[in-house]
Amino acid sequence: MTDRHQRVESLLRELAAEFILGEANTNPLITVTQVTISPNYRNATVFFTTVPEDREQDALVFMQRCGGLLRQFVKKKSNLKFIPDFKFSIDSGERARQQIDEIANKIKE
Repeated sequence: MTDRHQRVESLLRELAAEFILGEANTNPLITVTQVTISPNYRNATVFFTTVPEDREQDALVFMQRCGGLLRQFVKKKSNLKFIPDFKFSIDSGERARQQIDEIANKIKE
């Protein structure tokens, strides 16, 4: 992966988080964990988690509904040549990591 590719992913992660902060209510709390972008910069996937966990599907519906608004927001806030189409996914890897951390902490005690 190139340095430019990583910078674009980082920029999109920050802008997605800023957009969600302004548009979503705080129940559930949505956290953007990662953004991946295709090699041609045309498609991006935003991975997120929620607190509480049982509201992930509600957050996914919200995110999918606001995908076009996020695209417009990124267009206003960045100078990217291509504004990607956004897809959204619940970050199950982050949930697994959190569960492993909890188990490891219990073992230490």
